Amino acid sequence: MKLVYPLLFALHIFVGVGALFGGMAAILNPQEPLGMPVEALKNVPFTDYLIPGIILFTIIGLGNIGSALTMLFRSGFQGYISSIFSWALVIWIVVQCIMLKGVHFLHALFFIIGVIEAVLSIIVLFEQRLFPTNMLLKLYQEIGKGNQT
Repeated sequence: MKLVYPLLFALHIFVGVGALFGGMAAILNPQEPLGMPVEALKNVPFTDYLIPGIILFTIIGLGNIGSALTMLFRSGFQGYISSIFSWALVIWIVVQCIMLKGVHFLHALFFIIGVIEAVLSIIVLFEQRLFPTNMLLKLYQEIGKGNQT
């Protein structure tokens, strides 16, 4: 567990800070944030990057920073919050790839980071014995007792 918490904290900070900057760039310059042409949005329901930028800034950026803070202050809900924003990142990347009809290196990288965050969050939930992991542990114990008789 000594490695899980610092690694999860670092990943949330990395994703959060990157999403805050990327989201802010899209909000401030929705026509061409960080050099990304608006033509890339030809197959999506957005005419510019404003709405995706707001989503990136608030949900992915602020969400991951908030999740890192719950790790820092050892909130009782840190496993849940971390899991929610880890899966939000995974979903964000999958939806982005579907809408843009392509996968690039950064998509793969952040998808993998999101999955790693999600796995680490589940480890935290197991360590804290919180739902649904507490039910799985109880089921495992019951199965173990049944095999001994």
